[in-house]
Amino acid sequence: MTAPSAQLASAAQPGQSWSDRFWTSRDGLKLHFRDYAGPADQPPLLCLPGLTRNARDFAVLAERLAGTRRVICPDLRGRGDSAYAKDPASYNPLQYVDDLEQLLTQEAIGRFVCIGTSLGGLLAMFLAATGPDRIAGALLNDVGPELDPAGLARIRDYVGQGRSFPTWMHAARGVEESQARAFPRYQASDWLDMAKRVMVLGAGGRIVFDYDMKIAEALGPAENTDEAPQVDLWPAFMALSGKPVTLLRGELSDVLTAQAHSAMAQRLPGADAVMVSGVGHAPMLDEPEAMAALDRLLARIQ
Repeated sequence: MTAPSAQLASAAQPGQSWSDRFWTSRDGLKLHFRDYAGPADQPPLLCLPGLTRNARDFAVLAERLAGTRRVICPDLRGRGDSAYAKDPASYNPLQYVDDLEQLLTQEAIGRFVCIGTSLGGLLAMFLAATGPDRIAGALLNDVGPELDPAGLARIRDYVGQGRSFPTWMHAARGVEESQARAFPRYQASDWLDMAKRVMVLGAGGRIVFDYDMKIAEALGPAENTDEAPQVDLWPAFMALSGKPVTLLRGELSDVLTAQAHSAMAQRLPGADAVMVSGVGHAPMLDEPEAMAALDRLLARIQ
């Protein structure tokens, strides 16, 4: 099955600053990425989205940097313009990393800057753990090796609900219902912009979320999450040692606590630990603090 918004174009369209391109996973899925052109003598940016998000989340960042850096924004399997998995069990971090390995091989990318939001930040850590020399730098956006169970439970509650809406304004209000706590300053126009990042017009004429609802199956039951076996993610995080690293946290985040953020900064001396004011999980990277932090990171990378 393919995503409802699947496109066939592989070249930039008139007035479009990116090319829609594709790669193939090891198990045969056609996966999509936006490719913003930039100079070949600089390591490209690999922008990895959160659990239910897609390449459109990085549009502002990519538009701002396009031409000065190559920016690659993949849709993970089951999201955006990437094909949906035949087996929902493949919606897991190890599979995502393997998919990304195929993309890096196709594009002959030996060294890159990894920008990861939420799940994407975990994938950045795993890519560092399996090949630290290829990481030119990294920005972890509101995620780390210790995650607050309360925030994870909230995410489980809304993933895979399959809601649909008759108009974009209804869709915007639907997004506001679930995200208002994280973005208390947002106005109606902001919610509309977010709705258009996370939803598409579905085949039935209603507006639907732009991901495979079966992603929720791979998360397992919401009950008893505190009793689930905990994976030690600190070794993967520490694989970023010696690299230029930025650690972003939303001031209102319920996923990355202030204590965990501080511990991460202590473990990685030299990391740029930044709090983005007035937002929760996760900053959109268009906030002034986030943009300034990314600029500082790129200035450190040779």
